Amino acid sequence: MRTILDIALRTVVNGVALWVASLLVAGVRFGPTVDASLGAQSETTRTVVTVALVALVFGAVNAFIKPLLKALATPLIWLTLGLFTLVVNAAMLALTSWLAGVLGLAFHVDHFWWDAVWGALVVTIVAMVLGAFVPDRR
Repeated sequence: MRTILDIALRTVVNGVALWVASLLVAGVRFGPTVDASLGAQSETTRTVVTVALVALVFGAVNAFIKPLLKALATPLIWLTLGLFTLVVNAAMLALTSWLAGVLGLAFHVDHFWWDAVWGALVVTIVAMVLGAFVPDRR
């Protein structure tokens, strides 16, 4: 069972990966939260809060929906020798964008093809690199 520290570390890794994707892919954008309760906080603080909240949403989407989608897409994943996994990851990024909009978070992916696909590739690479430094205590 994962501890709160493990979940927090994975959230930080997801947040950094999403932030890097927003820097490298023009169609993936963060903005400050729309929440008025954050009032006098600086723009940077509001953006960090947005990144953290979107990282939590992204983690929940990857924990609950991605396994189901991968199970349904297994024949396509086998047929493409695993490349269809990138499409599944892009779908999770696009779903996170939609859920962020529903929750009032300023995170947006413009188009599925190419923005979500390139964003998913960047997120995957950054998360793999950062994940190498996070201990896996299972």
